[in-house]
Amino acid sequence: MTDSKLIDANVIISSDAPGGDELMFCHSILTQIGLPRSEVKGREFQHSFGAAWLSVQAGFLDEGTGPVSQPVPYGATARLALTCISTLALRYKTREIDIGRSAAEFLHMLGYDLQGHRYRMLRKQIHALAACRLQLGFQGRTFNSLPVQQFEAWHPRTLGATSRWPGLLVLSEPFYAELLEHGVPLDGRALAALKGSALALDIYTWLAYRLHRIQGGPVAIPWAALMGQFAHQPQGLHAKETFRRGFLHGLHKVQMVYPRAMVEPFDGGLALHASPPPVAKQAFAAARLKGGSDE
Repeated sequence: MTDSKLIDANVIISSDAPGGDELMFCHSILTQIGLPRSEVKGREFQHSFGAAWLSVQAGFLDEGTGPVSQPVPYGATARLALTCISTLALRYKTREIDIGRSAAEFLHMLGYDLQGHRYRMLRKQIHALAACRLQLGFQGRTFNSLPVQQFEAWHPRTLGATSRWPGLLVLSEPFYAELLEHGVPLDGRALAALKGSALALDIYTWLAYRLHRIQGGPVAIPWAALMGQFAHQPQGLHAKETFRRGFLHGLHKVQMVYPRAMVEPFDGGLALHASPPPVAKQAFAAARLKGGSDE
């Protein structure tokens, strides 16, 4: 998103609190360790930071003629699709998710335009999410699940046939229970504004989870720790400086759409100050009543 559009988003977000369909949810561990940002060459992605860790294993999906190997889900589209699915589950308190009447409707939910490459990437990532196995761990506790229990493959339009959009996706009971207990409310307008950058989405969800939990003075986080959390594949002699520049560029975007986030870069890293969450506490309470939680 261009700076002018970020400015427009900043004005809207600064003026009005999110409400209704603008309230979205992400699993708390996925706010600390995100999915891979780029395509994974192998069949598994693992990443850990502190007491939290994530493992995603690619799976298979029947696309009409038998099992087809799917990739590990990655990038901004996978993040937004999983967030949208999680949001619909918590909003309507059901594992059976209505993902719209068409791919165009679902893309609209994610804030994307309807260019052809958007459809291709959505199909790739939603199939990858439907097929993958997800493991989340934190402080000695491990969660194992296939997040999606049931999904009918999306068949794109072919000669003489219409496109078949699945319309219904069923989450597994364990993953749905995890969302009920560990869903973090987010501002959907900010997610839409950051949809072009997986790193910016990761920074936003991390700060949304982290900043309002700070008590007392600012928390200093060195660049080495930030690299350990956010740089999935640091490489080369200048990896630290490359990461620092990219992170600061993403942070600039995030602070445009999370204006109350008090984060100050310094030579050695970032200083995090206690800040209000992007969704007010009243909305947190409302989210709990609907089945969500800020833990």
